[in-house]
Amino acid sequence: MSHIAAIVPAAGLGTRMGAETPKQFLELDGVPLLVFTLRRLAESPQLSEFLVAVRAEDVAAVEQLLAQESLGRLVRVVCGGETRQASVASALEQVPGEAELVLVHDAVRPLVTREQVERVIAEARVCGAAILGVPAVDTIKEVRRTSLPEDVALITATIPRERIVLAQTPQVFRTALLQEAFARARQDGFIGSDEAVLVERLGYEVHVVLGSERNLKITRRADMELARFYLELERAGK
Repeated sequence: MSHIAAIVPAAGLGTRMGAETPKQFLELDGVPLLVFTLRRLAESPQLSEFLVAVRAEDVAAVEQLLAQESLGRLVRVVCGGETRQASVASALEQVPGEAELVLVHDAVRPLVTREQVERVIAEARVCGAAILGVPAVDTIKEVRRTSLPEDVALITATIPRERIVLAQTPQVFRTALLQEAFARARQDGFIGSDEAVLVERLGYEVHVVLGSERNLKITRRADMELARFYLELERAGK
């Protein structure tokens, strides 16, 4: 079996949650989101190792937390950065040379399934770069900010929904390709919102594998309630 390194960036402060505890340490079903997510990823035997990027002040605590877990493979906690890109870059530097693929998954997407993980891996093996994504269901408006109140904007265009997908993780890439993408971004001083955009900048095609609304990213308070609801549905076989 080929070597696949899974990077889990978990260095965010989670300020949009309005809580003192960073969102990756909030609990779902009595388990910190970071741990819950790692357990889900570990359901796939295709993943060879985990590299978890956290804030410098959290390294020791997370190492202690994960030492109590039996994930069945090597888990390394690395010092992340001020941005998601910096955190992933830090972990990417420690990916072993024999790794064929690198998978990146948000620490706060706890309801990812083994099937989703393995479908993205399979697509990346073929094309070199693949992500999960879901079609947009709302009408998408392009806007520009004005001198109006900060919560008001003006529409400049309507983007056809059939051209839009909402990007999720995991995002999986051939190791050399992702390393090249990060090196170019660093050289250009470019900061992207995900790994796919860095690869896109090189002119490579990134394939989208159908994800699920249940693979939500915990960003707001209401997302935790929704995650609990989806978890109950899952356990009920629905």
